[in-house]
Amino acid sequence: MAVTRTFSIIKPDATRRNLTGGVTKMLEEAGLRVVASKRIHMTREQAEGFYAVHKERPFFQDLVAFMISGPVVVQVLEGEDAVSRNREVMGATNPENAAEGTIRKTYAESIEANSVHGSDSEENAATEIAFFFKPEEIVG
Repeated sequence: MAVTRTFSIIKPDATRRNLTGGVTKMLEEAGLRVVASKRIHMTREQAEGFYAVHKERPFFQDLVAFMISGPVVVQVLEGEDAVSRNREVMGATNPENAAEGTIRKTYAESIEANSVHGSDSEENAATEIAFFFKPEEIVG
């Protein structure tokens, strides 16, 4: 398998509870390497732009409000088959359905406050990485 990159967000519910290190540790223990990371407070414009694909969905405004409710940590992760590996360690979107030992089973508060976001494809990973990072900010 090839070494690839993916994008991750540690969401406001996790940063509020000081879980950034715990989440990152789980990512690293799953074989992913953090090659870029920064703590930001998303603006409404950033959140609306990032989640634009969901603009017509009924949960869009609640999602935007949640994502701007506190700081997040945006990260670029690198590893073998990084997208799949990250999605596996994150667990199912609904923490009730997530496997034991996954980030969402361990840390999520609810389906909405589920602690992490991860890219769902290599194409989306590239788009999401470029949304928050300049190439020179990624140090492999």
